[in-house]
Parts: sequence; structure tokens; C-alpha cells
Amino acid sequence: MDMGPGTELGDLGWFAGVWAVMMAAMMLPSLVPAALARGHAVVFAAGFLVPWALAGLAAYALVDAVSSFDAGFLDWEGGGRYTAAAVIGGAAAYELSRPKEACLRRCRLAATGRVPRAGAAASLGAGAGLGLVCIGCCWALMAALFALGVMSVQWMAVIAALIAIEKLTAWESAPRVVAVSLAALALAVAIFPEQVPGLTIPPLM
Repeated sequence: MDMGPGTELGDLGWFAGVWAVMMAAMMLPSLVPAALARGHAVVFAAGFLVPWALAGLAAYALVDAVSSFDAGFLDWEGGGRYTAAAVIGGAAAYELSRPKEACLRRCRLAATGRVPRAGAAASLGAGAGLGLVCIGCCWALMAALFALGVMSVQWMAVIAALIAIEKLTAWESAPRVVAVSLAALALAVAIFPEQVPGLTIPPLM
């Protein structure tokens, strides 16, 4: 499964199933307090996952469209390593942006569980709304995961840990630390990818 950067995503049905499992594993742990506070935890979680499912379909369509061009510059030995590094660097820059700050603030508020109890329909809508906010908070980190190898369990764990640290702690410097870490990783991928722990270099075609 793990071919590193540029991992083949397989057919749409297979990817959709894997993506749903990934999102549940990566995002739901930080959602537990808010889900329990709502009183309809399963419904709330289902609503939360709907926007992420749509985001996964959009990501699949984008990757599929780019791949259809058979762009040589995306080959790892061509410009692929620099493209991956640029995506990771972009994620680092987004960590310091105002949209990130605003979305993270709302995510942290929800993660504390200080939300009103509501019926099933309201919980479904609230879950979907928080899912959209979470996408605003984490889409760049997920883009970095695609650049590193979206089917890599190691990198899934790393990104999931960064998301949890940002959402579940009151550490105000967390986004800045994540930004510096991503920037260093981007430089490493561009300059000496063979030395990056856990990075699978794509095979030569």
C-alpha cells in the first residue's frame, strides 16, 4: 500500500472505504468530548464525517485529474520531490494563517465538550458544521499527508498526533511548533529525502 509520495489511490470505491476508516481513526478521538456532550454521540460523529467524506472525494478527483496529464515533472526523480516539499511547506505556512487560527479556536472550544445538549437532528447538523470547521483547520495537514504518502500508516499516525496536540491542548504555541516542524520536513524532503525516517521513496518507473 505505501508507495510514499504519489501513492496510487486505487479505484474510487476502494479509496472511499479506506478514506472513511482513516478519517474515523484520525479525527474522532479529538471529537469524543463534544460528541458525548451532545447526547447523540453516534449521530453527531456521523454528521462530522460527512464533510470529510466529500473532501476525500474532492481530493481523489484532484489527484486523478493531475495524474491523467502524465506530467513528467511529477516523477520523483524529476520535480516530484520538490512538488511534495512545496505542498508540505504550504501546510507549514497555513499553520500561521488567520483562517487556521480561527478554525482551531472553534475546534478547541468543541473539544472541551462545552456545548449544549440537543436532539438527533440538531446533533447531526452540529456534527456536520464542526466537520466543516475541522476541514478548515486540518486540510493543509491532510495535503501534507498526501505529499508524504497517503497510504503510509506511519505518516497517518504522525499527522493524527499533530491534529490531536493542536485540538486537545491549550498550548498556544502548538501551531507555530507544527509549522516549524513541517518547514524542516519540507526542506529535508527536497534536499535529502533518503534520510527522512519513514519516507518511502517511490520506485523508478
